Amino acid sequence: MAELEHLGRDLLVAPFFAGDSWSTFDLELRPREDDRGRELGLDLGAAGGIDALRQALVLRLLTPRGSLEALGHAGYGSRIHELIGRENNRRNRLLLRARVLETLLQEPRVAEVLAVEVSPDALDAGIVHVHAEVRPVGAEDEPAVALDLEVALQ
Repeated sequence: MAELEHLGRDLLVAPFFAGDSWSTFDLELRPREDDRGRELGLDLGAAGGIDALRQALVLRLLTPRGSLEALGHAGYGSRIHELIGRENNRRNRLLLRARVLETLLQEPRVAEVLAVEVSPDALDAGIVHVHAEVRPVGAEDEPAVALDLEVALQ
């Protein structure tokens, strides 16, 4: 997969591109090296290209829409949090799918959402799995970027 640097570069706060709450995110320190591979100390980690997009999507999905209004970003985030505590039934899974799709389409670096699949967990009736695939802007010849989520409805 190409680097796709036009997708940007951000501070790395979600090194595994996953999280279940804001307490799971933090700046990451990484070793910094010179051109010869000698360690120069530590620096803040960065996510670039596809990784920057993956991290941005995770953060957007976990941020309640409206929570950044005071910073001038009232429309940023998702409405997934509104589904927490609801019954895990077909109607609510379809609503979750719609909310995920809506959120992914907000991201300007996403050219197309190729798939959003929602399925109940086989063992835990309160858990739902979401698999999404997106095509980044400028990546028509590249494989889709996959994102997997686990949402606890109940």
